[in-house]
Amino acid sequence: MKALLAFSMIFMLSIVNAATDEAEHIAEGVYFVNHFLAVDNISYGSKRHPMELINYSPQGKAQTYKLERHLNNIYQQGDVKARDLVIFRSGKLRSTGILVDIYKDSQRPLSFAIWLPALRKIRRHAQPDQGDIWGGSIFTYGDIYLRKPSDERHELLGKVDFSGCLGMVTDSDRPLPSPWCETKGRELLKLRSHHCQPDWWYDYRDQYIDPHSHADYRIEYFKDGKKIKVIDKAWKSMGLDDPRTQYWLYWYGKDLRTGGQGLAWVDEKQVSWNQKVNNSLWSLATLRRLSR
Repeated sequence: MKALLAFSMIFMLSIVNAATDEAEHIAEGVYFVNHFLAVDNISYGSKRHPMELINYSPQGKAQTYKLERHLNNIYQQGDVKARDLVIFRSGKLRSTGILVDIYKDSQRPLSFAIWLPALRKIRRHAQPDQGDIWGGSIFTYGDIYLRKPSDERHELLGKVDFSGCLGMVTDSDRPLPSPWCETKGRELLKLRSHHCQPDWWYDYRDQYIDPHSHADYRIEYFKDGKKIKVIDKAWKSMGLDDPRTQYWLYWYGKDLRTGGQGLAWVDEKQVSWNQKVNNSLWSLATLRRLSR
């Protein structure tokens, strides 16, 4: 009897470990997709044709920015593995540039160099808090750059049928993308991720993930049992061999506590990847050339 009980406990433990391993594997896949690790480089927008970001306050007041983003995953100079460059082309942040160093040592914090056009100076900043707001938007530094699979504890809740389209701003007086409906009726994985840091701004988040590409189409954040924030991402395949080679056409977010909304979007013609590039683009000299 004792031998049978011991065997049962070992068997159940192996099932739990296998489920945990699968959940962690999916979380790592989502990280891989969001950081475009299957491609050498990717660009969203350009100086002539920038992408757009619009932030809506709870009162409905809109702030619009045009910007471009260029990620070089194979920068490979010194101890820097990759560099990420963002340039604002309009709005209150016009001519502000942000250059992010991503190190070969994955445990080393990212470093940020920010060009402030009013001062005509570069300020260096340590890695911000994951919960800090990026560019005055609804999106955080954790959403865009910083959150790693190891920052959370993951559990796979199974497969669900996704109903409806992705979210979109509906009361705007300007042309915006149509809601993304290619997820409607699809069977997606539901992954629950609990943040490891106590008293964090959310307790856990539920992610709705494509089982093949690991693209995360919807993320719902919860605090004290209440849904507080939603981010939807309209992913599209790059058409390469690896199904994880995805790019997004828009991010839509809403803070359910305040009613604030945010939308970052781009036309598919404004996205390019695996281009012939010069590492000099990702440099402090590029930041210094920015001007009003």
